[in-house]
Amino acid sequence: MVQVDPIDRIMRAALVSDEEFVTALNDLLRHDLRISVRELSEKSGIAQSSLYKILHGRRSPNLSTLRAIVRALRQLYHVGNEDFIGLIAARPVLESVEERMAEIDGHRMRVREYPVHTMEDAIVAAVRAEREGAIAIVCAPIVSSIIEQLVHVPVATIIPRESVQQAIELAARKAWL
Repeated sequence: MVQVDPIDRIMRAALVSDEEFVTALNDLLRHDLRISVRELSEKSGIAQSSLYKILHGRRSPNLSTLRAIVRALRQLYHVGNEDFIGLIAARPVLESVEERMAEIDGHRMRVREYPVHTMEDAIVAAVRAEREGAIAIVCAPIVSSIIEQLVHVPVATIIPRESVQQAIELAARKAWL
C-alpha cells in the first residue's frame, strides 16, 4: 500500500466530500498523530466545539477552518527543525515504547513513530522519515537491509532478544496443550 503524504491526503479528502474529509482527519488524529481534538484545537485556534461538530458530520468546514486545520497539521507533522529518530514498527511495538524522548550521550533526541502494517508500508515510511528530517531510522530486521539501500541516514535494526524467547516459549506451551 502506497502512503500519501498526510497533508495531501487531508486536502484530497476535503475536495471529495465532507465525509471523506472527516474520515481522513479522524484517521490522522487517531492513528498517525495520536492526538486529541483538544490538542488540535489548541494548535489550530479552532474551538473544540466546532471541531467536534465537523468530526461528527454536523457541520461542514469552511475554507478558513480548513486552512487552520491544514496549518496545524503541518506544524504537528513537521515540528520544528529538531533532530529526531524515526521508529518504524507495527502499532503493538510502538505502543510498548514508553519514552518519546531519549537521552543519548547528553543529547535529548525525540523519537517520531511511523506505524506500518506491511513491508511496503515500512519502506515508504522510511523514505518519508528521511524526507521529514530523521537523522536515523530504527526498524525491524526484515526490512532494514532494503531501507539501508534507499535512505542516506543510518539505519539501526530492532533485535528483540527477550520477546523472541518469550514467543518461542509461548508457542511451545500452546503446541503442548
